[in-house]
Amino acid sequence: MSKKKARKPVSGDVATNRRARHKYELVERFECGIELRGSEVKALRDGKAQIADAYATVDDGEVWLRNLHIPPYAPASMENHEPDRPRKLLMHRYEIERLVGTTQRKGQTLVPVRVYFKGNRVKVELALARGKEQRDRRRELRDRDVQREIDRELSRRRR
Repeated sequence: MSKKKARKPVSGDVATNRRARHKYELVERFECGIELRGSEVKALRDGKAQIADAYATVDDGEVWLRNLHIPPYAPASMENHEPDRPRKLLMHRYEIERLVGTTQRKGQTLVPVRVYFKGNRVKVELALARGKEQRDRRRELRDRDVQREIDRELSRRRR
């Protein structure tokens, strides 16, 4: 008799939004659960998700993740999910109430930074973000280049 082995849970990132740090100043981060269907979880275990255009909104005391693209899971065939449907995020009531006040301020938005597995559960790291202006991005690139030059010169002098 052969026993069926349990599927080992995937740990680590499924999708990351690397452009979020470039476009926005990330003020505060939240870890929240996400309400998914079975075929969505299986597609995420395969590492297939696109988070680049995703954003979160607070509607009627609930947080919704929009534009997260999880492609259909081929073996599920008939009982597949809609790839771009809005998905409910699971957060504590006090966190949601705080977000309502802060997102109403000018220039603040909720951006998903990454989707990952924590044990058997799928989590979303959500960031409260403030948009950067073009000059801020340029200044950041310039500062990074200057720091790189300084580090090179210091390492050259240590030799």
